[in-house]
Amino acid sequence: MKKLLRAGLLCLLAMLSGCDNEPPSRQTVLAGKTMGTTWRVSLVDIDEARAKTLTQNIQARLDADDRLLSTWKPDSALMRFNRSTSLAPWPVSPALADIVTVSLRVGAETRGAMDITVGPLVNLWGFGPDKQPLHVPDPQQINAAKARTGLQHLRVINEAQQQYLQKDLPDLFVDLSTVGEGYAADHLARLLEQEGISRYLVSVGGALVSRGLNGKDRAWRVAIQKPTDRENAVQAVVDINGHGISTSGSYRNYYELDGKRISHVIDPQTGRPIDHKLVSVTVISPTALEADAWDTGLMVLGPQRAREVVEQQKLAVYMIVREGDKFVSWMSPQFAAFLLDEQN
Repeated sequence: MKKLLRAGLLCLLAMLSGCDNEPPSRQTVLAGKTMGTTWRVSLVDIDEARAKTLTQNIQARLDADDRLLSTWKPDSALMRFNRSTSLAPWPVSPALADIVTVSLRVGAETRGAMDITVGPLVNLWGFGPDKQPLHVPDPQQINAAKARTGLQHLRVINEAQQQYLQKDLPDLFVDLSTVGEGYAADHLARLLEQEGISRYLVSVGGALVSRGLNGKDRAWRVAIQKPTDRENAVQAVVDINGHGISTSGSYRNYYELDGKRISHVIDPQTGRPIDHKLVSVTVISPTALEADAWDTGLMVLGPQRAREVVEQQKLAVYMIVREGDKFVSWMSPQFAAFLLDEQN
């Protein structure tokens, strides 16, 4: 799956300002690569032998998720559906049906801004399996790609203990890159629960899930990065407290074309990369999958329309907006409940 460079979430696996007299951490950090990005799992009181076994099990689980969701692997379950021109119900796994169901719901609640059928536009602008274009696509190319998109052309069917996807456009292309990291983070959390582990911090790319306390018997702390190239620039710190968190940003994954800065975030309504002043959206939700879906849709909407949706849906959201040479932050009351004092 294509790597989406987000507005970074820094996993602070120890306290930001620890004291010398604190006991040493009992944490173990496992890590690897998946979906074109990286994964990290922080655990407490795990011996070396079990850590090795867990690493193997985690990588196997993530490899299976990639075979399910990837648009870069022609034999993935999703790409088999995409390649088919059949308009009949297409049998899929419960997992794939659930991911699409959540995506369609959030898509509707963001007024179509979170659109998993936007793949033709993503590819047209060079952020999918196709190569980067030599020139900015012309209106005819954009309109042709838009004609192959739209959430109304896709539905999920649950029938007789079997799930199906069905499209009414033969060349509809579903791209789940925007939610894949969130789903994978939730999936790893479920794996750890099955292993009897109840204290962990999981991250896949920009999506995280936590449970319990860290190795110093304190809350897991997650820092939202400032919109800068400095990896250690912290904007705010939260305790996600058993929830999922995900960040989408427009200021890192881009390229220059014909003298213009091209963001990887595509507006399904215009068919073009976003050009508003919202540079980062962080969402805390019951699951990382939901957070991953919401942050994309809100990022597309821009600061004013996103705030309207956040207030209507009562979401836990932190936004960073560029105003001239400065960055201004805004958070919903629901997000403020998760906020921590960096000094404590």
